[in-house]
Amino acid sequence: MRVVISEFVSLDGVVQAPGGPGEDTDGGFSHGGWTHPFFDPEVVGGAFDEALGKAEALLFGRRTWQTMAAAWPERAGDPFADRMNALPKYVVTDTLRDGELTWNNTTRIPGPDVVARVRALREAPGGDLLVMGSSVLARTLLGEGLVDELRLMVMPVLLGGGKTIFPDDGGLRTLRLVSAVTSGAGVQVCTYRVVHDES
Repeated sequence: MRVVISEFVSLDGVVQAPGGPGEDTDGGFSHGGWTHPFFDPEVVGGAFDEALGKAEALLFGRRTWQTMAAAWPERAGDPFADRMNALPKYVVTDTLRDGELTWNNTTRIPGPDVVARVRALREAPGGDLLVMGSSVLARTLLGEGLVDELRLMVMPVLLGGGKTIFPDDGGLRTLRLVSAVTSGAGVQVCTYRVVHDES
C-alpha cells in the first residue's frame, strides 16, 4: 500500500482546525474554519474525491477519527460519505477502547505500535492508505520515512502559528511535484511524491 497524506495547509504550513471554530483550539488557536472562504467543490472538493477514490483504507489520529466518526455516519446516501463509511479505518490511540470504535470497519492501533503497523501495511499489496488531518500522526510518518505521497491544498492565507505536519528534526527530505492545479480562489492543489533514498 502507498501511504498518502492529504491536508489543507496555510502558506505558513499550518494544518490545525481547518473545519470549524471548535475543532482544535490547542495552544490558543483561534482561526478554526480558516479554509471555508477558499473551498470550492470542483478543484478542492475534486482533489478529495480523487484521493478517496484511490484509497483502500483510511488512517487517523484519535482526535481526527473522533471528529470524522461524529460527522460521516449520519451523511449516508451521499457517495463521498458512503465511501468514507465503507472503507476500512485505522485509528492510532491509547485512550479509546475497542468498544468505543463505533464507526464501522475501524481497527485500533496502539500508539507504540504505529510505526511497525504502518510499515507492515505499506509492504502489503493494495491501494492507498489515506491519512487526512491527524497532524501528529502525519508528522511521525514523515519523520519515519513512511509517506509516499503528499496532497497539499495550499490556501492563500497566513495563520501566524499552529500545528504543522512537517518534522522539525533537521532532516532533508526531497519531494517531486507531479501535479498542480490552481482554483479560482487561489488554492494550489499540489501532489508531491516523496523521493525515498534507494541507497
